[in-house]
Amino acid sequence: MKTLDQIFPTLKQVPEKFMMDFPIIQSEYLVNGKIKKWHGDFREVYSPVYIKNKNNYTNYLGAYPMMGEKEAMEALDAAEKAFDNGNGEWPKMTVEKRIECIRKFIVLMKEQKETIVNLLMWEIGKTLSDSIKEFDRTVEYINDTIEALKNLDRVSSRFTISQGIIAQIRRAPFGVTLCMGPYNYPLNETFTTLIPALIMGNSIIFKPPKLGVLLHYPLLKAFQKSFPKGVVNTVYGKGENIITPIMESGKINVLAFIGTSKVANTLKMHHPKLNRLKCVLGLEAKNPAIILKDADLDETVKECVLGTLSYNGQRCTALKIIFVHEDIADKFLNKFSKAVENLKIGMPWDDGVNITPLPEPSKPAYLTELIEDAVVYGAKVVNPNGGEQYKSLFFPAILYNVNNKMRIYYEEQFGQVIPVIKYKNIKEPLDYVIESNYGQQASIFGKDSDEISELIDTLVNQVCRVNINSQCQRGPDDFPFTGRKDSAEATLSVSDALRVFSIRTLVAAKETDTNKKIIREILKDEKSNFLNTDFIL
Repeated sequence: MKTLDQIFPTLKQVPEKFMMDFPIIQSEYLVNGKIKKWHGDFREVYSPVYIKNKNNYTNYLGAYPMMGEKEAMEALDAAEKAFDNGNGEWPKMTVEKRIECIRKFIVLMKEQKETIVNLLMWEIGKTLSDSIKEFDRTVEYINDTIEALKNLDRVSSRFTISQGIIAQIRRAPFGVTLCMGPYNYPLNETFTTLIPALIMGNSIIFKPPKLGVLLHYPLLKAFQKSFPKGVVNTVYGKGENIITPIMESGKINVLAFIGTSKVANTLKMHHPKLNRLKCVLGLEAKNPAIILKDADLDETVKECVLGTLSYNGQRCTALKIIFVHEDIADKFLNKFSKAVENLKIGMPWDDGVNITPLPEPSKPAYLTELIEDAVVYGAKVVNPNGGEQYKSLFFPAILYNVNNKMRIYYEEQFGQVIPVIKYKNIKEPLDYVIESNYGQQASIFGKDSDEISELIDTLVNQVCRVNINSQCQRGPDDFPFTGRKDSAEATLSVSDALRVFSIRTLVAAKETDTNKKIIREILKDEKSNFLNTDFIL
């Protein structure tokens, strides 16, 4: 196995098809239907992939605009005018025409696939296969959203008559939506809020995550060409300079944010009219694996390696703490440690690579702090190369004998440190889940249906998904994705997201001859986009 300092490539060792014309200086942004030139300050972008140059390393990728309050308010004004209290072209547009706009966007988006996939590798260190998967899954998600909206609209095209009242119940948009996605899935998870918000008739202010900014640059023209002016607007820069004034204006109707609860709470508190603010939040998680004494260890180890270390453990759905029954703890650790040691560490484009460079510059030091803290309180690193690091590379560390005195017991590590706790009584892991601040998912590994069923009946009241003999995960996208406690607010799935970014609204009238005549005339002459019986095929 190469030492970590030998893994970073020279420029000649980078495959030609993954080379890009760096630096990319993003000097444009989208506002009110125009792609405008930026002439102010820029923030430099650095890659987690370092390129060797003799005894030096380079990792400069480019830069993006550092906007201020003026530009932020310009974007807000554009989004507000586009919505126009529900009178704008976009919110009043028929569902069928909005779908046409989204389909046009998909076509233009696909043209940028190669560029976006390469930037996912260079900007956040995601493997080639996972970068392709993220792009393809995002396109699939958009198409599935279109089909889900068709189904929703077909149901809504009918009239209901109850207690002498005629009504048509449909869904209407909230208004101006602020979308802020995470760096770990900067395309997919951003679009799982942006697209449903958009297709339901809301106008959008979009701030890319600070890691993974440049990969959205190729989509500016696609947004511009696909939607009416002001419907999608982009902002870049420090949150305190651009997001704070936007929130303080009180004009944001929906906050769609994926990140930490601390930031989410700060954003919410900046809004002066909290009862008007709809929040869609994906936050932290500390998902446990509970390994019973009769678990199939080979299968369990396979799932735990994937669950803890897919994309370097930088997933909210990752397994972040493992409880293993004392009777099989040694066997599990032995197999788990060997499996982790066999993982390939390298560059994102390397064949079969498992561990890649970390995009957060401070993350290796933070993970080391967690290990050192745990060792002080009695834990030990059980895999031979665990915790080794060089620049942005960090080899996974399995920590054993973890206890509640350690930071790793509570903190969401979001990286390659894996805490393992042996238990004697099943009450120990259950108490952990009950007392935890987080409640997203849990995984159970075992064969005894009686024991598993008892665990299920407790866990479903603490977390929002219980996985049997498999890692925690988000998909499929038509399954609900949410969390309890500090892990989430609102539910996301293809169909749930459409409901989250809209509100049930109805037109009602007493069942009189006059009202029937009015409704018939509106329907016959197609006078209203809302009140109609059109059926989308």
